[in-house]
Amino acid sequence: MDINEEERAIDAKYEELIQACRQRRPLSEKEDEDIYRAFTLARDSHNGVRRKSGEPYIFHPLSVALIAVKEVGLGPIAVISCLLHDVVEDTDITLEQIGAAFGERVARIVDGVTKISALMRMTNGSLEAAAKGEVDSLQAENYRKILLAMCDDVYVIFVKLCDRLHNMRTLGSMKMTKRLAISSETQYLYIPLAHRLGLYNIKTELEELVMKYTNPVEYEEIERKIESAKEMELRLQVCFVAAVQKMLDAEGYKYTLKARVKSVYSCYKKMQNKGVLFDEIYDLFAMRIILDVPVEKEKEECFRVYASLSKLFPPNPSRFRDWITHPKNNGYESLHTTLMSPIGRWVEVQIRSRRMDEVAEKGMAAHFLYKENHPDETVEGNPVEEWLQEIRATLENNDKSAVNLVEEFKETLYTREIFIFTPKGEVVKLPAHSTVLDFAYAIHSHLGNTCMGAKVNSQVKPISQVLHSGDQVQIITSRATQPTEEWLNIVVTSKAKEYVRDNLRQQRREHMDSGQRKFSEILAKLHRSNNASTQGQCLRYFNLRSTIDLFYQVDTGVIGERELAQCFGLAKRTPSLLFLEPYRQFFDQNEKKEEPVDNALHEEAAAEDNKDAGEQQEEEGSDAALPFLLDEGYSHIETRLATCCKPVQGDDVIGLMEDDKIEVHRSNCPKAMHEMSIHKERIVRTRWRAGEKMSFLTGIAITAIDKQGMLQDITRIISQEMNLNIRAITIEASEGVAHGIIMLYVNNLGHCDNLIARLREIEGIEIVKRI
Repeated sequence: MDINEEERAIDAKYEELIQACRQRRPLSEKEDEDIYRAFTLARDSHNGVRRKSGEPYIFHPLSVALIAVKEVGLGPIAVISCLLHDVVEDTDITLEQIGAAFGERVARIVDGVTKISALMRMTNGSLEAAAKGEVDSLQAENYRKILLAMCDDVYVIFVKLCDRLHNMRTLGSMKMTKRLAISSETQYLYIPLAHRLGLYNIKTELEELVMKYTNPVEYEEIERKIESAKEMELRLQVCFVAAVQKMLDAEGYKYTLKARVKSVYSCYKKMQNKGVLFDEIYDLFAMRIILDVPVEKEKEECFRVYASLSKLFPPNPSRFRDWITHPKNNGYESLHTTLMSPIGRWVEVQIRSRRMDEVAEKGMAAHFLYKENHPDETVEGNPVEEWLQEIRATLENNDKSAVNLVEEFKETLYTREIFIFTPKGEVVKLPAHSTVLDFAYAIHSHLGNTCMGAKVNSQVKPISQVLHSGDQVQIITSRATQPTEEWLNIVVTSKAKEYVRDNLRQQRREHMDSGQRKFSEILAKLHRSNNASTQGQCLRYFNLRSTIDLFYQVDTGVIGERELAQCFGLAKRTPSLLFLEPYRQFFDQNEKKEEPVDNALHEEAAAEDNKDAGEQQEEEGSDAALPFLLDEGYSHIETRLATCCKPVQGDDVIGLMEDDKIEVHRSNCPKAMHEMSIHKERIVRTRWRAGEKMSFLTGIAITAIDKQGMLQDITRIISQEMNLNIRAITIEASEGVAHGIIMLYVNNLGHCDNLIARLREIEGIEIVKRI
């Protein structure tokens, strides 16, 4: 494509964007002008820059803006922000210039999606702090920055998700390590966020793309099987879909019908979670019925359609879900049921109104779009605003590292909900596994701080009692009760954790003056000054979060003169033994009674241990000699196989720096993906050296119908036909079904795949998979 063709393609892309904006709603003259100015600034700023695919960079912000309009339904503010989202990070344009030209809101959104590394370059020198380890994880700091910005304006995360979706769509042109790092980040944070925000279409596509790049073999295999199921889909169209249409027409409904096959990732997840083969996925097909009904009749009409469907086809009672009476925490509303079709296949059916479908498709974006289009209306109890307030309280806690904060936040994204009743019959929504203490804090902070138990369904229970949907709870309080450190292990909601932490900080502040005075007195005895450097040394040594905690422990006697002397190198005992100090007298008394050691017996045992260790190392091979080719600059570093995923030759692998060694994982290993999502600087491109032969320990899981001779058939194939060495085999049978795990040595991935194929041929074996 020559320059003129590229310019025409860019103009055509911009015209597509403008038309999409106008189809959504008419643009004002100013909005039209602002979008064009943003496009011009982005095109000029990225002029001459190309993506890895070779296309001009401006195609990326244009594509991101198109996703924002077409797939999320956002308006001009989001479009301008998408067009400009990379200019601060990649060019000399500043946030101040963007704010002056397009307003403070656009500047805040662009700032929210700008990586910290770019800001550090602008502030000159902060990256050195990161390199020295003063920043725990630059990626985690970026996540925290994005999430905090999202609390101020949720458009930040909408723009970031649109950006991430386009990056994933065009990931094929990147090198392998970059693909794995970006896929891991997506799996770690952006997919859970899309789920929590209710952007299910974006979530589904991101899941598909992550699997495509991290587990390509299984992705292609399931994709082929879904394609082969098209004939079954056509049969269902005739005997199931047509019958549903006839029923809806007869009852006079205006509706839209959508039928689909499950996505590749959904099938894969079902196979992994349920331990079934592709052919055994019973709800491979799904249908959505979208009713055109007035808002006030939505619930009634959805249940009427469900009743009519249940007369046509037998429902699976265990698969009914009512998300209309109790919507999900992201606002999702729908009725779900699974029906048996005339050809013996289950079909999942979702029933919802057009308004519900808009919320389901656009998620929380639908709430914000409604709010922006109806600024004069007051929306009471908006779940989105409540959620943002909760995460703001969690993320603004400076006592934790960015990694821990983001991990804690991420845990809340997939949480199921339960519904608890107050004594007056009011409903309180809580995450699953919430306790009595969580419920108390959900009502009021004072109720939580003084909670000593509760009556759960009229029975007295402790504060740690886990609640279940439908429980009726009456809190019991006491003025003598106050929060303790143990409470942080009892509560699960971020709101309750923050209340407990606030109270504990207040308790510590009450010891502040007295503790600081004692601290100074002890330092004087040790000839030390009470200054910021000394306090910092103590915080690091005792692993404390703040000087408040330090002075509290000094005032309460946990840290005394002995411990501070150890901190400054004036005593030998380590801080890890501090918890034993109350029992020091007992140990001192018993030290003299210690029995003499039989040195000969001790040496014999040690020699036996060393022998066992040597045999195991010889058996499994020397990690230092593993057949890997590493990126230049890493070839001298020792490598070792990861024990979590046990890669074998032929697996796609990736190296991660770990304790001055490179640990080699399978590229789709969950542990490796988590590490890559937080510490991408540890990634080392790794590949197998051709022509080298080694034995690798791997595991095979088997599920079979229990019958006589099964174990003999399995061992015959492994040992006699394939000449493989079995290290361990465990098989348990219960109620006619046998489950087994076999640990054995194979030479490469093909060897392992051949074994699995041969074992599947044994009569009675249902499932064989590598673990």
